[in-house]
Amino acid sequence: MRIALYQPDIPQNTGTIIRMAACLGLPIDIILPCGFPFSDRSLRRAGMDYLDQADISRHLDWAAFEAARAASGGRLVLLTTKAALPYTDYTFGANDVLLLGRESAGAPQKVHDAADEHVLVPMAKGMRSLNVAMAAAMVVGEALRQIESA
Repeated sequence: MRIALYQPDIPQNTGTIIRMAACLGLPIDIILPCGFPFSDRSLRRAGMDYLDQADISRHLDWAAFEAARAASGGRLVLLTTKAALPYTDYTFGANDVLLLGRESAGAPQKVHDAADEHVLVPMAKGMRSLNVAMAAAMVVGEALRQIESA
């Protein structure tokens, strides 16, 4: 399983997700451009010393990411508030790529169209969205639970 971030906006969230991925032994894809300078310095505060231990692949754009993903296989699972399927009702696989959109705008239509599946974290009525790092942690935890018990 992999985690992918589509043009992340907030370095603290990106650093937190990178730290989680490093601690769980998951590779992470960063699809550029980011809404901040994507450098070790800008991520160091949230990622702390885990940044050096993370398996990070940087992709210049969506097309570069899609080319890399096509070469490696695996389903693209988009976490989105526009989905109808709760993540707890989805059956995750070991080769899935869990994709999170931008904090400010989510994922564009071309990303939705490319996704093999769309899942959401159910929320109370009237709530707009969770913090992207929190949503990532919830879904990654469930995916790992499923994969490890399979």
